[in-house]
Amino acid sequence: MFNGKMTASIILVSFFFGHAFAQPLPDQEILARIAKEGPVKGGDGAVITLIEFSDFQCSFCRKFWQTTLPEIEKKYIDTGEVRFVYRHFAILGKPSVAAAQASECAHEQGKFWLYHDKLFANAGSPFAFSGRKLRAYAEELGLQSKAFKQCLDSQKYLKKVEGETAVGASLGARGTPTFFLHGQLIAGRIVGAQPFEVFESVIEKRLKIGTSSQKKKF
Repeated sequence: MFNGKMTASIILVSFFFGHAFAQPLPDQEILARIAKEGPVKGGDGAVITLIEFSDFQCSFCRKFWQTTLPEIEKKYIDTGEVRFVYRHFAILGKPSVAAAQASECAHEQGKFWLYHDKLFANAGSPFAFSGRKLRAYAEELGLQSKAFKQCLDSQKYLKKVEGETAVGASLGARGTPTFFLHGQLIAGRIVGAQPFEVFESVIEKRLKIGTSSQKKKF
């Protein structure tokens, strides 16, 4: 089990287009810290935390948002088994960085996930992440326009976005989306816009390991 220094028995599997490859172990202390930060779906009592490193311009990230995330929410997040954390991996240019900063400004007003959804819903359209469009999305969602504009213009979250992107790279993320599964006893990585069945298989295995190990503690 994990102690204060995050020593553990680790199972790590990476899936890329349906194939499994051995991957270097990510830094468990960093994963543990990330699991406690950032915009979150789900409760603190979940056995597993699923961390997504994503870029709002990424078409595969959008596909995950459209097709796979709703199923993960229904089966695992809404039932309290999995906690979902979003982290920025803004690698596709200035519009990606601008969109990531805008989402943090929305987070200030308690509407990260609504803004997250709005960004992915509009990704791919012309000038989707221009300053004008980013402000328009905020207005459509009922955010305080003046505060949002001031936040966006100040670039107060630029270092945060750049920092998260650097952390993702240090953990082994090379593209988007990249996912890390982090629990009390286990960690793993899933790469690419995988179908729900891939996530389901890995999550179920880790839930069984986590449940079994928790029983042995008592």
